[in-house]
Parts: sequence; C-alpha cells; structure tokens
Amino acid sequence: MSSQAREGACAFAWRNYLLLHNGVSENDDRRFALYRYIANLRDTGEDDFNLMQMAAVAYLKKLDELHDDQRAQLAADQVFAECLEARNSQPER
Repeated sequence: MSSQAREGACAFAWRNYLLLHNGVSENDDRRFALYRYIANLRDTGEDDFNLMQMAAVAYLKKLDELHDDQRAQLAADQVFAECLEARNSQPER
C-alpha cells in the first residue's frame, strides 16, 4: 500500500471529521486510531485511494457510533469489502 495514499486517505477523513465535530483536538486519540486502522489495511494489498478514503470515513463514523475500536474496525472492514466488491464487479472501461 502506498504510504502517500494511506496518508492522504487519513488526512481527508480526519479533516472532515474535525469539520463535523467542533471541540475535537487535532491530536485526539481517534486520529491515531484511524492511522492504525488504515495502516492495517496494507495487509489487503489494496492501494486504491478512494477505497481507503471510504474505509477511513466509515471507521471514524463507526467509532463514534459504537464507542469500541474493535467493532468499529469490523464495521469499516465490511464497508471496505463491499466497496471493493462493487468496484471489482464493474466492467472495465
């Protein structure tokens, strides 16, 4: 996985998260959890920036909803898998 794509996906998701959540510190623990989660996606071998963005946003959303890192990871993994499947099922142009 490209570190540039990983960094970009995390930065995108975190900037948007901060816009929606006033009062959250730039150095909040959720930011570091997000970077860990996206870094762990490297095991999939996937480096599609758009897919990583969707996974990053889904992770933060689920972390807020579920208040549990492990469950948020599983939920975001499901979103990532669904997006990957949808992308792979589209005919090539």
